[in-house]
Amino acid sequence: MTSKETYSLHIPDVSAFARNLGRALQQRHAERPMPPGQVELLNLIARTQGQSNWPALRVALRHEPQQAAAVAVPAAAQPEPVAAPPRLGDNVRKALSHFDEQGRLKRWPVKFTVQKLVMWALWTLFDAKRVYTEREVNAVLKQANLFSDHVTLRRELINHRLMTRKSDCSEYRKLPVRPDDETRAWLAAWRAQVRQVH
Repeated sequence: MTSKETYSLHIPDVSAFARNLGRALQQRHAERPMPPGQVELLNLIARTQGQSNWPALRVALRHEPQQAAAVAVPAAAQPEPVAAPPRLGDNVRKALSHFDEQGRLKRWPVKFTVQKLVMWALWTLFDAKRVYTEREVNAVLKQANLFSDHVTLRRELINHRLMTRKSDCSEYRKLPVRPDDETRAWLAAWRAQVRQVH
């Protein structure tokens, strides 16, 4: 695709389109916190418009502009009725209280279940595609806490199986783990808390 290609995309229900795209981005962010690249974003837009991927939408727009332009969000992709946000569990509320308004960890939690949630927040600060040195991991964690114990945080990321390292500690990698429902709710609440003050 070149930057000179021009397409007209008609979105009959912008609100539904935005909700579905936002949902897709939120789900993707839970798995990979880095922003999507151009091609991945185009694929997300295409799927929100009922196509399998960007090339399929591009072909439809090029060869059948009127028909493709009128494509509505398919019934399967229509958002379900919006339910009231779930009440945050005790562990999530306790974990939130351990962070300041900039998303920095103020103190190390005593309760193991809260420690686990806290570790997930720190896990999002690392890039899954990158190999880190111990010094680079330390730098990220020093910025992420206010009680000056990056060593404990680094060790706990390994203990909670959110990161892995070589036996000589020369390389660290973020593990591609999937958060469960409680953890996804926690990460959404943590991000929302940080966003509200910016």
